[in-house]
Amino acid sequence: MLFPDGLECLLEFALVADSCVPVEGHAQGGQCLCAVGRDPYCFTGLFHCLLCAAAESQQMGPPDIRHRIGWIELGGLAVLGDGVVQIALEVQFVSLSSDRRSVLYSSNQGDIDRQAIGGACATGTHGTGSRLQSLSAAVTGARIVLASGDIVECNAETESQLWQAARLNLGALGIVTQLELQLREAYRLQEQGWTIGFEELLPQLPELIPAPRHFEFFWYPQNDSAVVKTIEETSAEPVYPLGEEGGRTAWSYELLPNHRPHLHTEMEYSVPVERGADCLSEIRRLVQTQFPAVRWPVEYRTVAADDVWLSSAYQRDTVTISVHQDIREDESAYFRACEEIFLGFDGRPHWGKVNYLDGDALAAMHPRWLDWWAVRDQLDAEGVFLNAYLQHIRPD
Repeated sequence: MLFPDGLECLLEFALVADSCVPVEGHAQGGQCLCAVGRDPYCFTGLFHCLLCAAAESQQMGPPDIRHRIGWIELGGLAVLGDGVVQIALEVQFVSLSSDRRSVLYSSNQGDIDRQAIGGACATGTHGTGSRLQSLSAAVTGARIVLASGDIVECNAETESQLWQAARLNLGALGIVTQLELQLREAYRLQEQGWTIGFEELLPQLPELIPAPRHFEFFWYPQNDSAVVKTIEETSAEPVYPLGEEGGRTAWSYELLPNHRPHLHTEMEYSVPVERGADCLSEIRRLVQTQFPAVRWPVEYRTVAADDVWLSSAYQRDTVTISVHQDIREDESAYFRACEEIFLGFDGRPHWGKVNYLDGDALAAMHPRWLDWWAVRDQLDAEGVFLNAYLQHIRPD
């Protein structure tokens, strides 16, 4: 349960003590959205976007199966020590004995499910699928504790400008204590995977990308081959125990997230879908000629256009290309060289992963950049929710 008075006192203390209050999720790829120069007060959530239709909460009520809308509550204020405050996600999860058809779930999700749902929406996290949008685009409402201590609810009809900014908020608007998401009843998926040479795959992309519900591949530099995966909705029963990735049949929340245990840094850029293959070919040429020792794969996914102000898929269907490096290696030369190529293809960076851009460069990429900042600064003129990185990219 969330105690607003406690948050209000914390915010008042932060103002007096000249502290910032970065709203933190579980770290994913490397951007400094939660790096602070002053004493931090960090807020974290949990991982899943999974609601049981029978679950009831005194504050939320049951999810609305008929309209497929679910409120996710970020409650449970707890001081952990060293200035870190945790907000836990109070959602009932489904047990193996539950009726899976009574579950609401997101239409899509990212490659992993270790992120906080609040942080995933706040940074535009996405899965893959040419007709599927990011998690931010699924946000239909939010409840936010502002720097003043006021609690505001927003949606497309009420406080609509705040809602537009809050769908992808970078943790900079306030403390999001509830999110309302557009969901659907849980569904079953079946995946198929295969390996193919890059030169053979490339001309097939125009036909492969739009056909399945989900399409993605990893290109492996060392043998110049791609591991391709497609996923389709199915009426087939799940097969347990779940097999290896690429051959599973399971419920959506079991199949979409994958186990990625190897620690790495990551840069991801979104480019217009019609330029994706050419951009990847340039990345391939770069790796083969200048960085032949790179062993980590390059990931290729698709995301449908949306109208979220700071989304990398704003008003355009998108291909996302991700490059990776072992966390023990210095990735800067490789990533900077890749970034030059991405920028040449009208790329926009993922907010939760590495980029080296300043505010002017980001403003040129995002048509609603100044609108987003105008909403943010009106709510938090003192910059309580701005860390050093966000101060750096803030418009003058």
